[in-house]
Amino acid sequence: MQVAGVRMSGRGCPYFDPDYDTLISRLNAPSVVIDNSSCDDATLVKVDSANKHGILLEVVQVLTDLDLTISKAYISSDGGWFMDVFHVTDKLGHKLRDQGIIDYIQQSLGDAQATTSQVKTSLAPTVGTQSSGGHTAIELSGRDRPGLLSEISGVLTGMTCNVVAAEVWTHNKRVACVVYVTDEATGCPIKDPEKLARMKERLSQVLRGDDENRLATTDFSSGLTHTERRLHQMMLADRDYDVPSSTSSINAVLDARIRPVISLRNCLEKGYSVVSVQCKDRPKLLFDTVCTLTDMEYVVFHASARADGPYAYQEYYIRHMDGCTLDLDAEQERVVKCLEAAIERRVSEGLRLELCTRDRVGLLSDVTRVFREKGLSVTRADVSTRGDRAVNVFYVTDTSGKAVSMKVVEALRLEIGQAILEVKEEVKEGRGEGAAEVAAEVAAAGGMSRSRFSFGNLSERFFHGLGLVKSYS
Repeated sequence: MQVAGVRMSGRGCPYFDPDYDTLISRLNAPSVVIDNSSCDDATLVKVDSANKHGILLEVVQVLTDLDLTISKAYISSDGGWFMDVFHVTDKLGHKLRDQGIIDYIQQSLGDAQATTSQVKTSLAPTVGTQSSGGHTAIELSGRDRPGLLSEISGVLTGMTCNVVAAEVWTHNKRVACVVYVTDEATGCPIKDPEKLARMKERLSQVLRGDDENRLATTDFSSGLTHTERRLHQMMLADRDYDVPSSTSSINAVLDARIRPVISLRNCLEKGYSVVSVQCKDRPKLLFDTVCTLTDMEYVVFHASARADGPYAYQEYYIRHMDGCTLDLDAEQERVVKCLEAAIERRVSEGLRLELCTRDRVGLLSDVTRVFREKGLSVTRADVSTRGDRAVNVFYVTDTSGKAVSMKVVEALRLEIGQAILEVKEEVKEGRGEGAAEVAAEVAAAGGMSRSRFSFGNLSERFFHGLGLVKSYS
């Protein structure tokens, strides 16, 4: 019997055809179609390829990093093939017309050869994957407390590090932070092992605070880092989904009305565990849920997602990587908690402050020090550098988690500079004041009731998304 790609040479030794692997690759090359004609109000991104674990997250990640809104998605990856349809628009709600964006999607997900280098160069600053080649990436996680970001940035400035970018999430009294720094003197990554060791020791001390036994993690990462995925992974490893009893008791009545509605049940007939998610819609929601399921090592075989007004509905048909369903009650409860946490992590509470000014070493340390002195706590931060400009976004509350008074805001702007620090809006996201109104909106819209499982309906929706089923009215 002759094995494909292998034949016997004249000397009786096996000869491996060097073109065989590339042939297989070409035969199974992903197909990416950008369709602007089938739908009136969205661009359809259709992806067909050989199936592999994590491919769904790769696709969603590319679309999300371009700040595209996914209003509908139909996913099927049972067997050896993967077929997805995404209904997407840009940030303004328009179809995709920018050829650079279209080329980038096709080049990232498919086999496009044209304008590859141009697309990568022009879009690299806008996407979420960072290369540590030009800086040192520091990952920090532990227990949150008021003024922590100020202390972290103060340590880095004191050790002659320039913060070029950072992203900070807080959730359930936990914090995760990825900071990108360079050496102040050279503008290059920090490679001195002694200095790195001192940085790790000092930052670990800051994270532990006055409790030497407090768990805290400080690491340096290398290679490509997708910041938001790492933040999810760090929070998951830190078990932020285990809500402290004090927090749970305080917010029990409030959260019961506005928190995500998530259920998990087994469909014995089809051999899947079915996860249903219903919550307020927001940007990057699909990425957050798919990222969590993937990092928990579950395989999504089929899924559908849609946005209906202010609410989002998602349904996933999953198994373990060994093909088994989720049969233990404790495991099902953990999945529900982890998805709730994934949805809530990106929810930004407090006053949104935007800072734009000429970048300089120590800027983040100076700004966050003023926040701390004014009694403010940073609940989320997105720090970036564009050319010679620092563009930072902070969400702040007072140290007890309540709204910031306008008197404090005005004092803050006077000290930092009214021209460079702007107040955008107070973000409640269904928590704190206004939660009753959110609950009323949900009730008025018919509530977020549990959808009835129907594998046939999912298949019909999927193939309709592909344009293979004609609908009749």
